[in-house]
Amino acid sequence: MIEFALAVFFLIITPGPGVLSTAGVGSAFGYRPGLAYVGGLFVGNNLVALLVISGLAASALAVPWLRVVLAWGSVAYLVYLAARIAFAGSKVAFMEADRAPGFWNGLALQPINPKAYAVNMTFFSGFAFMPDSLWTETAIKVLIFNAIWVPLHLAWLWAGVTLRRLELPARTQRAINIAMALSMLMVVALAIYAQGGG
Repeated sequence: MIEFALAVFFLIITPGPGVLSTAGVGSAFGYRPGLAYVGGLFVGNNLVALLVISGLAASALAVPWLRVVLAWGSVAYLVYLAARIAFAGSKVAFMEADRAPGFWNGLALQPINPKAYAVNMTFFSGFAFMPDSLWTETAIKVLIFNAIWVPLHLAWLWAGVTLRRLELPARTQRAINIAMALSMLMVVALAIYAQGGG
């Protein structure tokens, strides 16, 4: 169970579309819109978890051509996101928007977020600690997952709001962009590796 909790922590805290956009909403719009957005991400993530636990996601991914299309589509999306962040210049570039995304935007992101599926599949298909009671184990995993998910996303929201209040030098902002982009490319490399290089 401890290994599961550590895996949840490290897989959720790493940059992906959900946490980067959470920080972006905080940076651009502040706490109130950010909390609404995180609420949507939370519901959407639990929806993805339900798809994974029920086997619906696995059924869709069992179709070889569909699995390849979805995997490479996800890789392309992550490369695009990394490039957008890396080439944003000297502004911290979590996202661009004229009005605050809300609950429904957060909810809509998770079903198309490749990291959400990868993370949930990893958690709910591995880390067995109650082999004699799969339903109890799954319920405990959902509780642990959400108990870690919520504070980590609130921490990313806080980081975004804090960046909004700071006036960082252009060089520092550029370094933040490059670090975020490299993190996204690490996710891309892992996705390619998981596909066996093709």
